[in-house]
Amino acid sequence: MTAEAPFKVATRRKLVDKPSTLPDKIFFGIASAAAYSAIVITSAILIFLVARAWPAFESQGVLNFVFGTDWNNSVDPIIMHIGPMLYGSFLVATIGVAFAVPMAISIAYFIEFIAPKSLARAATILVDLLAAIPSVVIGLWGLAVLSPIAAGWAQQIHSVLGWFPLFNNTSENFLRSPFIAGIVVAVMIVPIIASITREIFSQMDQEIIKASLALGGNRESTFRKVILPTAAGGVVGGVLLGLGRALGETVAIFFVLNLVYDNFNFFEILEPKGGAIASLILAKFGEATQAEIEGLMAAGVVLFIATLIINAIASYIVAKAQPWRN
Repeated sequence: MTAEAPFKVATRRKLVDKPSTLPDKIFFGIASAAAYSAIVITSAILIFLVARAWPAFESQGVLNFVFGTDWNNSVDPIIMHIGPMLYGSFLVATIGVAFAVPMAISIAYFIEFIAPKSLARAATILVDLLAAIPSVVIGLWGLAVLSPIAAGWAQQIHSVLGWFPLFNNTSENFLRSPFIAGIVVAVMIVPIIASITREIFSQMDQEIIKASLALGGNRESTFRKVILPTAAGGVVGGVLLGLGRALGETVAIFFVLNLVYDNFNFFEILEPKGGAIASLILAKFGEATQAEIEGLMAAGVVLFIATLIINAIASYIVAKAQPWRN
C-alpha cells in the first residue's frame, strides 16, 4: 500500500489594495500628489490671507469688522466694516439663485428627458459655452444691454407691487440695483446648476420613470412626484455650488450694482444700493492705503471662509445624493 500524500492547506492570498507594479505606483503617486496639492494650496492661501489680514482684525475687532457699517479712510483711526457688503453678497446671490434654479432645472429636464439626442448634445455644448464666458464680458453685457431692459421690468414691478416693501423704490432710479445684479449672477450660475442637475437626472433609474408613465402619470406629475423628489439632494447640492460661485463674483456685479457702505439694504431689491464683498475689494484695492489693504485682505478671508463652507456643504449633499459613487 502506498502512503497517502499529506493534505496541504492552500495559503490564503493577501489582498492588495495598493498598486503593485511600477506603472501603477507612478500613476498612483501622481494622482495622490495632485489631490493633496489642492488641500495644500487652499490651506496656503488661507494662511496667507489671515497673516495679511490679522492687523485689521486686531484694530477693528472681528465682530465689528464683519457686522459693523461704514468704510471710511478719511478719519483716524480708519473705519473698516463690511456688514452691508457681506449681507449684500448674500442678497444678490439669493436673487440670482431664485432666477437660476427654475431655468437650470428646466434646461436639465429638457436635455435629459425631452430633446432628441442630437439636440440634447447641442444644448449641452451651448450651456457649457455659457459657463466659459468670462465674467467681465457678462458684466459689460449686463451694463450695456441688460440694465436698461431690467430697469424697465423693475419699474413695472414697482408700479404693480410697490405697496409691498420688497418692491418699493423711493428714488425713482431703477438702475444699478440688487435686482439687476441678481439677474446677471443668475446668467453666470445657470450652467453650474444645470450641469449638476442633468448629471443627477441621468443617473436615475429609468424603470421608475417608465413605471410612473405606465400607471397613467403624465410628464408633469412624473417630474413633480417621482423625478424631483428622487433628485432633490443632488439639485440642492448644485444650487449651493452655484451660490458659492455667486458669492465670489466680482467684475460683473461691480458694473451693475451701486455699492453703499454705510447702511444695510435688507430687502429693497429695486433700490439703487447694495453691496458685494468681492466688488468692494475690486473698487478699493487700486487706491488703498496699507491699512486698507489689510482690511481688504480681511474681507477676502471672510468671503473665502463663507464660500468654502457653502462648497463643502454642497459637496457633501451631492455625495449623499449619489450613493453609487461612494
